[in-house]
Amino acid sequence: MREITTLAIDLAKIVFQLHGVDARGVCVLRKQLRRGQLLSFLAQLPACLVAMEACGGAHDWGRRIRALGHRVKLIPPQYVKPFVRGDKTDRNDAQAICEAALRPGMPEVAVKSEEQQGMLALHRLRELIDKQRKQLANQLRSLLAEFGEVMACGIPTLRRELPERLERVPAVLQGVLREGYDRLLELQEHSQAHTRRIHELAKADPLCQRLMRERGIGAICASAYVAHIGDPTRYRNGRQVSASLGIVPRKHGTGGKEVLLGITKRGDRYLRTLLIHGARAVIRQVRGKSDPLSLWLQQLIARRSVNCAAVALANKTARRLWAIWRAEQPQLLAVA
Repeated sequence: MREITTLAIDLAKIVFQLHGVDARGVCVLRKQLRRGQLLSFLAQLPACLVAMEACGGAHDWGRRIRALGHRVKLIPPQYVKPFVRGDKTDRNDAQAICEAALRPGMPEVAVKSEEQQGMLALHRLRELIDKQRKQLANQLRSLLAEFGEVMACGIPTLRRELPERLERVPAVLQGVLREGYDRLLELQEHSQAHTRRIHELAKADPLCQRLMRERGIGAICASAYVAHIGDPTRYRNGRQVSASLGIVPRKHGTGGKEVLLGITKRGDRYLRTLLIHGARAVIRQVRGKSDPLSLWLQQLIARRSVNCAAVALANKTARRLWAIWRAEQPQLLAVA
């Protein structure tokens, strides 16, 4: 068998499909392996490029495969789909991953470390708890409204007024609402515990502390930014960072004429939301200030709108954070 230079793996839970090509792009391997056989098979191969889709478990496999001496390339799934020929099968998917990996300039996702994945998992759990807390609060408020007990929006109002309003609803519902209220308090405690944990981790990280000096950036946003970006060297400039987060305008062009539309909203929605919320916090404080950033925001708000200014500031902030990271990277590596 000729030497494999590029090997594509279609990841799954149990059965993995492999597609390998030589230096000329000719297929020399089509193989199906079970989960426990993958690493032992790759350990016998000469060092090559191993391509996978950036999906669940891809970063863990990337770290294991990279430890065997191979180069790992994680490709976003939306860039693999156009190369799928025929029906959706594991074999066709593996071939599509291989063809996408062979294309020059194909975007790739950096393999995250265990620490970065752990930080992102902590953020995801906090986000889930906050979502459940809001859902439960809305449900309790709507159930009370069915019996004429209408309350203002906001969880603090619900926590303050719900106990005294329980006596005004039917007895059959009081116990259930009480359980829901206790669950709401429990979720609030869990959310605060996760937030404290993130603040502690950000406080112990010199890079996060440096990023938090920027306006609109707190511990939550700084830690999520560092964990998501992973390696700043894989971006040529700050615009690539903001483009990967989906806070650059979409373009529609034909006949030499281009029109700018709304933002692309690609990439990580969670981090994009944090950046925009941080920008809104900055905008609320710019009135009457004379520093360059505040003046720029005031002019932008007068020309366009607050929402446009918030997205523009989020775009600028994402680029600035990347520039700060790149500027301080040699120092951080020297300390490490």
